Amino acid sequence: MKRWMVGFFAAGAALLVTSAVAALDPGARAPAFDGRALANAQRIDLAQHRGSVVVVDFWASWCEPCAEAMPALERIYQRYRGQGLVVIGVSEDRTADNARGFLSRTRVSFPVMHDADHSVANRFSPPTMPSTYIIDRQGVVRHVHSGFRGGDAATLERQIRELL
Repeated sequence: MKRWMVGFFAAGAALLVTSAVAALDPGARAPAFDGRALANAQRIDLAQHRGSVVVVDFWASWCEPCAEAMPALERIYQRYRGQGLVVIGVSEDRTADNARGFLSRTRVSFPVMHDADHSVANRFSPPTMPSTYIIDRQGVVRHVHSGFRGGDAATLERQIRELL
């Protein structure tokens, strides 16, 4: 094999290892982020919620499992927000208008921001849409959920309850 090919494959393997390490896993400190809520332009700042259990949900309007997950997250939020639960939705849509259109059909009361430049997603490295991160009161990611299926709402609720 030619030397340049060996170097090329070695560089590719190093990139794969680096990418795997960069993914945010349970036990990692949740990265700081802030933005503006789509509904009212109020500031959303993860640091302001230290001391609360926080769910950060990455979603997109084109994602069918996201459409199933949002009402479940809203029910969980309504049930536990008085006990210190915060839910933050992060739209990965291409445009804020796509996210707003989705939210006009699927209403939620928790704040949702549009991650236009994917800066928040780049810090969390969500593996799929939706991806849901449950963060404890000390700011540590305790659970990461990739996708959303039928029984996931009960699992999310149980894990949140344990941290509250």
